[in-house]
Amino acid sequence: MIRTIIGALLGRELDRRDGRGGVGGAMVGALATRAVTRMGPLGMALGGAYVAKKAYDRHRAGRAGVPPRG
Repeated sequence: MIRTIIGALLGRELDRRDGRGGVGGAMVGALATRAVTRMGPLGMALGGAYVAKKAYDRHRAGRAGVPPRG
């Protein structure tokens, strides 16, 4: 379940950056989560840390009134 959530968030980030949408972000998200989970607990920690950092950056940008960057 955690793998699915991390993959979805990563795919959404990639789709936001290019602005086109589509399945590209979903494909990269799925592949990245497979690689992360193959790394074991270290990979899960790294993936979770990435998602937490992005959420923290968005939170701080929202409080400052600045639109969040990709």
